[in-house]
Amino acid sequence: MTRHARNCTAGAVYTYHEKKKDAAASGYGTNKQRLGKDSVKDFDCCSLSLQPCRNPVITKDGILFDKEVILQYMVTKKVDYCRKVKEYERLSKKEEEENAELNLAETTNKINKFLKTENNIVSKPIDPFKPDEAPSTSISNMTDGRDKVLPSFWVPSETPSAKKSKLEKPKNIVLCPISGKPLKSKDLIDVKFTSVKDPSDKKSLIIKQNRYMCAVTHDILSNSVPCAVLKPTGDVVTLECVEKIIKKDWIHPLTNQKLNEKDIIIFQRGGTGYAETNENLQGKCERPALQA
Repeated sequence: MTRHARNCTAGAVYTYHEKKKDAAASGYGTNKQRLGKDSVKDFDCCSLSLQPCRNPVITKDGILFDKEVILQYMVTKKVDYCRKVKEYERLSKKEEEENAELNLAETTNKINKFLKTENNIVSKPIDPFKPDEAPSTSISNMTDGRDKVLPSFWVPSETPSAKKSKLEKPKNIVLCPISGKPLKSKDLIDVKFTSVKDPSDKKSLIIKQNRYMCAVTHDILSNSVPCAVLKPTGDVVTLECVEKIIKKDWIHPLTNQKLNEKDIIIFQRGGTGYAETNENLQGKCERPALQA
């Protein structure tokens, strides 16, 4: 028997290894790559701008935003809604005019058909000295107004199999860009981070490796540490502090306020690059695909 290597091209079977190798070299197919720590945002960065928050706010789902960025996003969506409403009104008016024209044309067609039938019933005097006029039997598809209803095979919306899309009134709801749930400005909760006080570290806040700590236990916060936000004051604490200290008597450790389950918002972390923290660490890049 002959020896077969991994890159053998004389075999009759197209192996999986050869397929993956050719797909990577051809530029077609989907590329998959595991995400590392550098590809994931930090826990204190805005989910839209991906930059450290100046005025951090959090939603009920635990998604962190910069207040200026998220308000600008909401204003942009409101302006876009007004534009869509005007476009919807214009298209609705145009559709009503087209329906009125179709109804008028249908009525006119019925009247002409009725008159033609009545004229055929009445006998006309025959003139023997005048030749009979041959009826105009045109086989062209451009006569009798049929040119306006002809399908077009070059425009997708005019093909015979295309269905006319129904106009839908735009909804006056701003959706969260991350969770897709309705978002209102009154639902945004101010977040108060506790900075790490280290007199020997004179670096800028953005450059520092350890920027914030738990407001109660003073543990360093990072992407690998589960956090929570106390809704009444906006203080950020670790989830361990919530389980071991706050849930014992449900009292705020700093202000002695009464708390309940809704006052604790679980902080959504950016991730660390480890599968234990993140649900999905695989990035996909879709490229052109060969079709048979």
